Amino acid sequence: MRATRGLLFWWPMQLGLPFDTAAPSDGPTVRLPVEPDRDALPRFRFVRHRRARRYIVRVDRDGVVRVTIPRGGSRREADAFALEHLEWIRRQRTHSEAAGLAVVERRRLRALAAGQLSARLLELASEHGLSVSRISIRDQRTRWGSCGRDGHICLNWRLIQMPAWVRDYVLIHELMHLRRLDHSPKYWKLVAAACPEYQAARRWLRAHGRKLM
Repeated sequence: MRATRGLLFWWPMQLGLPFDTAAPSDGPTVRLPVEPDRDALPRFRFVRHRRARRYIVRVDRDGVVRVTIPRGGSRREADAFALEHLEWIRRQRTHSEAAGLAVVERRRLRALAAGQLSARLLELASEHGLSVSRISIRDQRTRWGSCGRDGHICLNWRLIQMPAWVRDYVLIHELMHLRRLDHSPKYWKLVAAACPEYQAARRWLRAHGRKLM
């Protein structure tokens, strides 16, 4: 929290979110020379707060602009204060909309991964005469997949974003652990026999995998 030229601005301690922040101020406020088109303005939500000492503007997650009126303040001054920061408000709303679209796309990909990754893993398991006890699609942050001693294979949903031949390598990598639960030379011979392109796939993962995480 900081005070700038008599105005109070507040930022929540949550990194990486482009919304729910307060408008900055680079200098003294300037009244708009022309009354803006009210129909084109975002919706303002005015809230009185007895403990607030200054006017505060913030953009909520739903894109609504919240304007806090301090004790002794007026609706008219709050409205003028919000209009003076209209350009900042529009930028924040744009960022908020982009973040919302990213969340929707992420959900779509995870739903796609749940069906396609499981189906492809079972297809490859059948081709190599292997049996998988259980499949889980998870949001893993440090690995693409894992295989337990009980035949339970976990896959990272982000695999759906890879080229099919790279994705198949990761699935085969985990399937071969059903035969050898290690990374010995004998294990890599199994991988090479099942996926001759595995070294190229590993190079692709080293070059591009972090971007997907």
